[in-house]
Amino acid sequence: MAGTTQEALYSEIALDLSWSEDALPQVERTKHVHGLHPYLGKFIPQLVEVFLRRHFAAGDRVYDPFAGSGTTLVEANARGVHAIGCDVSAFNCLLARVKTSPHATAALELALRATLEQARRATEAVEVRGCSKWLRTWYAPRALRELVAYGRAADSLEGVPREVAHVTVSRAARSARRTTHFDLDFPATPVVEPYWCHKHRRTCRPVQEAAKFLRSYTTDTARRIRKFAALRTDATVDVLHADARAVELPASIDGIITSPPYPGLIDYHEQHRYSYELLGLRDLRPLEIGAAAAGTSREALAAYIAAIAATFANARRFMPRDAPVVIVVNDSRQLYPQILEAAGLWLEERLTRHVNRRTGRRAGEFFEDVLVCRTT
Repeated sequence: MAGTTQEALYSEIALDLSWSEDALPQVERTKHVHGLHPYLGKFIPQLVEVFLRRHFAAGDRVYDPFAGSGTTLVEANARGVHAIGCDVSAFNCLLARVKTSPHATAALELALRATLEQARRATEAVEVRGCSKWLRTWYAPRALRELVAYGRAADSLEGVPREVAHVTVSRAARSARRTTHFDLDFPATPVVEPYWCHKHRRTCRPVQEAAKFLRSYTTDTARRIRKFAALRTDATVDVLHADARAVELPASIDGIITSPPYPGLIDYHEQHRYSYELLGLRDLRPLEIGAAAAGTSREALAAYIAAIAATFANARRFMPRDAPVVIVVNDSRQLYPQILEAAGLWLEERLTRHVNRRTGRRAGEFFEDVLVCRTT
């Protein structure tokens, strides 16, 4: 779109899918459980709401083969639409389950407070020499003791409350790393000395403790889950930890709303490595599609095309003819015409939306497409 006048540029944009900061502030983009844990690469819930309203009715079943943090699953449930999500990342599945599971909120809050208190009492006795080298490198000793203590206290819980506590300690672990305040997304090496902080415009010191984050996020987690509990319906949500190219879905589906990974952009397992290290989650990173580590060589892009096409082709087995498949993607490399053809999908409508990225090193603006497709 380089060289295009502003007037011409915006004549090509779906303005009903492009929200300004004033129209859609961050508090709305991260409403209730959508803000339970930071996650790179997710699409905003309001976009999902639009396409659920256009293509699905209460009682239908929507599928997201790249479930990520669970945005489609949460919004589907709120509208009474059944949902199935699949993801190769164990952390993503954990987060999506916590967001969408039914919770006895009063009992959950008591369990989280008890976990926090149990961890506080046990911190000084925690020995971290047995922790992985990665953990001992990225966390100050006290911070690591506090995280390990909370994780062990969480392990004493059962069922859904344990998973909620695991998400809470993961969120605290993200904030408590030895990194700068302005680089929580892509820290390359641990920071152990004072540094000039571009976020706070002063000299800051690396984080030495995790307790303050654990306290804050324990309270915030309970608050967000309580808010969504007031909106949650009885619609079912299934979260599958599997390779979407070959997964067997537990039920037929009426369509798809998804945002696939972009080629060579994000390593989704590495993004949440602290969770895998602390919680011992199963690591399936060799199965990631479009991982940053794979790059964007000709061979990598060919593998990406084949993998995304295989994912949609597999999903077609569970859908009727002419079912809607909504794909949110920035297809700057024009890979999707080939992907859709190989997957047995035809493009009904291509919508362009303007996206503001407001925080972090990725701040700025770009345009992404919403491909509204149909199964053949």
